[in-house]
Amino acid sequence: MISIAKPLLGNEEKKAVADVIDSGMIAYGPKTKQFEEEFASYVGVKHAIATPSGTTALHLGLLALGIGAGDEVILPSFSFIASANSVLFCSGKPVFCDVYLDSFNIDPEKVKKLITDKTKAIMPVHLYGQSADMNPLMEIAEEYDLSIIGDACQSHGAEYDGKKVGSFGDLECFSFYPTKNMTTGEGGMVTTDSDRLYEKMNSLRNHGRMQTQWGYEHDRVGYNYRMTDLAAAIGLVQLQKLPGFIEKRRENASFYDTHLQDVKTPVFITGAKHVYHQYTIQVDDREELMNQLKKEEIGFGIYYPKPLHHYPHLEQFGHADLKNSEYLSEVSLSLPVHPALTQTELETVASVVNRT
Repeated sequence: MISIAKPLLGNEEKKAVADVIDSGMIAYGPKTKQFEEEFASYVGVKHAIATPSGTTALHLGLLALGIGAGDEVILPSFSFIASANSVLFCSGKPVFCDVYLDSFNIDPEKVKKLITDKTKAIMPVHLYGQSADMNPLMEIAEEYDLSIIGDACQSHGAEYDGKKVGSFGDLECFSFYPTKNMTTGEGGMVTTDSDRLYEKMNSLRNHGRMQTQWGYEHDRVGYNYRMTDLAAAIGLVQLQKLPGFIEKRRENASFYDTHLQDVKTPVFITGAKHVYHQYTIQVDDREELMNQLKKEEIGFGIYYPKPLHHYPHLEQFGHADLKNSEYLSEVSLSLPVHPALTQTELETVASVVNRT
């Protein structure tokens, strides 16, 4: 079986976890703080806040931006459901925007058409490992005085205009789920250059305590959104390995680029460096290709089988100008691209795609 994803965990991660267990500090502690500092440095920002998941990172970021009842957040309908659910967690309103057919990412021109007097933020999703087109989005945010919260859950190490994803807008959010380019088992991270947002998130993720407080003093409603040192220890090792993982993913993607036939392969947007969390093609007869891949025991992913506005609790937010999202949900298919693939496996996948 050729798997669609495979977390690469070795003896270094095992030792890191064992060291934390031996230390007795297994909840939030010095390893988590170190992981936050090193991840912030990697991204190129002042601050990082570690959380239990990418979803909690998004929720925490939206809370820090003050998103509340009735506030509108513009985001793509072609994304994972956590993007929209995190807005609902705050009693906000997700406003769905269509995406580019080639890059799968939110279309800035269509964002402008959706802005109302209730719009408070834009949530670009850096889908499949490629940055959204950030320059026009930041210009729109500045023109209309909107916040930007980036959903970077699939784009660790991706770049745009010479900067790493995670360093754009007011804040950006990452996931460390096992299928991601690096993992902590479960986990998330919010990155920001804002001292104010950092202080607020630090309080919100720790039951509303302020950094200067000890014991049972709480200034606001807060949450238990802390990462454990067990997870952070894995993350510290994975972060060191991330550049190598990305290089191998790009090599695997390059092989597909030059060997796949009669399908639409991923494209680059200007100034972006893709990290290929997924290698997603567009194919007219997806059902036939799925059947062949199953027959040959090759893993694949349909990310995503329907756009967000087709889910029952989100249908009310749908509208007519989401045709690209609907089309992509019917033709997109992701192939294995993870770093553990062998050359023989890459050739096998290409062969099956090309003869279908």
